[in-house]
Amino acid sequence: MLRDLETAGEFRARSGTGFALTPALRESYASGSDEELEYAALLDAARASLRLIAAEEKPEPRRVVISADIEEVTLRPDLDAAVVRLAGPVAIADVAAIHVDAAEAAESVQAAAAVIDQADLGDPDAEFTLGDAEDHELAWYAPQELPFLLELL
Repeated sequence: MLRDLETAGEFRARSGTGFALTPALRESYASGSDEELEYAALLDAARASLRLIAAEEKPEPRRVVISADIEEVTLRPDLDAAVVRLAGPVAIADVAAIHVDAAEAAESVQAAAAVIDQADLGDPDAEFTLGDAEDHELAWYAPQELPFLLELL
């Protein structure tokens, strides 16, 4: 998807799914600024990226979250509080930032991807493994740094 973003100037999210600060997400927290709640949505997206990693064999897997300012979305509270359906492709002009795991997170991310389903079902060991991956903060890249980022990956 990052390569599509660089070459075509846009990308399509898998199944058109995105994560956002939605009314349902806001209601699920007792307090928090917009910035804090947007961060919660980013963490939900990072966790969802583990499912994409689990579906593909990569030698050095990394969670990737693309933050974008999108107006046309459909709320999907039936899936989760932060889930939205995107109306179409995301253009590079709408991208605010790209968040990516550093190389040292690869082992933890791979292990978490292998147990993401068990964690969702409440397995405490799987949750612990997931927590190890989530302890790694995602690095922040500006959209204009995308070519440099792709060289690193």
